[in-house]
Amino acid sequence: MSSIKKNFLYNAFYQILVIIIPVITTPYISRILGADGIGIYSYSYSIAQYYALFIMLGLNNYGNRTIASVRDNKYLLKATFWSIYALQLGLGLIVVFTYIIYAFWFSNNHSAAIIMSIYVLSSCFDINWFFFGLEKFRATTIRNVLIKILTTILIFFIIREPQDVYKYCLIMVVSMLTSQLVLWPYIKQICGIYRPSWKEIKVHIKPNLVLFLTVLAVSMFKIMDKIMLGFMTNTAQVGFYESSERVISIPTALVTALGTVMLPRMSNLRGRNSETNSLLYKSILFAMFLSTSMSFGIMSVSKTFVPLFYGPGYELCIALYLILLPSCIFFAFGNVLRTQYLLPNEFDSIYVKSAFIGAGINIVINLCLIPYFGAIGAAIGTLIAEMSVCIYQVYKIRKNIAVNRYIISSVPFVLSGVVMFLLLFNIDLSVKSEILKLCIKIIIGILVYSTSFFLQLYIYRKLFKR
Repeated sequence: MSSIKKNFLYNAFYQILVIIIPVITTPYISRILGADGIGIYSYSYSIAQYYALFIMLGLNNYGNRTIASVRDNKYLLKATFWSIYALQLGLGLIVVFTYIIYAFWFSNNHSAAIIMSIYVLSSCFDINWFFFGLEKFRATTIRNVLIKILTTILIFFIIREPQDVYKYCLIMVVSMLTSQLVLWPYIKQICGIYRPSWKEIKVHIKPNLVLFLTVLAVSMFKIMDKIMLGFMTNTAQVGFYESSERVISIPTALVTALGTVMLPRMSNLRGRNSETNSLLYKSILFAMFLSTSMSFGIMSVSKTFVPLFYGPGYELCIALYLILLPSCIFFAFGNVLRTQYLLPNEFDSIYVKSAFIGAGINIVINLCLIPYFGAIGAAIGTLIAEMSVCIYQVYKIRKNIAVNRYIISSVPFVLSGVVMFLLLFNIDLSVKSEILKLCIKIIIGILVYSTSFFLQLYIYRKLFKR
């Protein structure tokens, strides 16, 4: 089996676990903590995420790409890792100090904010970018799987009533810190210890800051939504939005896994046009299959799924699904272009500009719609933002690669998803058991999607004789 397939399977396995765990815990948490409790966690976590961003800057992409380019030279690998990490640690100490000031003196909920300081601290030790650059996904996967399982067990044993929201916050952030610390013992055996000079450190500042601009912009429609909702409405609206986001992360999780695996590989293969073009095309097809089948599939069964999954009082999530899930398709297409073409070829300016366009559009829409429509307004902003990011990136690289081919090849996947949704969404099966009804709808959806796709493929081959 090729290393790409192995790495994808490792990462995909973890992403599937990330999908399964919310499926197990969300029905329990939504009933125990309620929308308000989930909102408290989500709002305080979102603010802490902003502080963590200033520690990581653009490292998840920059560090990954840079390590991939020097991994065949042991000395360069050692010097590069420690010089990049020295920058990360220095920023981390400053940011943790400023966050503690916020948590004690300026936060609306001191208890939640103080607990979240553990999460901010964990970013000081986050070296996933190093292992991803080396394409060592096995170590990170095993670590994350074990910690996720332990976290899930603790949630069921400890979280018993609405007042346990702070215990829930503590469980989540301690698991994040633990997941960062357990990788450090591997560092000594891989690249040893090295003391970088200021000259070696400062060369990473400018390119890191360029990619940080993108991270900051993307955060404006990934994190800022919840902060704006909490500020302009109430924690219940944040809770509904957070609950919906947990489920819509299902289609994007495997696409993200694909991008994480392919970024270091495409960076390492940079310049070998025939091989990279072939991998890019295959990745587009795979990403569109995953995103359309899962997004339209969840939308199709949402009327049955939402009451069964969350319990009573979460009906708003049905509407949020219908708005947020189509954004996953634009995310999937754009994610492949970003991680497998723009970033490996250092077209960072296109990536940065697209992110700021999306962020600007999202903030304007949020300001206009959230006061009147709450979480629905935030969802509309996210959908239009993801569309704008993808469209801008496609437009800018249309002359460099065969984008038209990728778009045309994606159409059958999208049409199959639309057909499945139109046939299933309003069907109410005469079945007493809601679980059985959901299972039947899922089976019908798989059959409809598959039939529609292969029928389109058959017609295409007949028309063009291919």
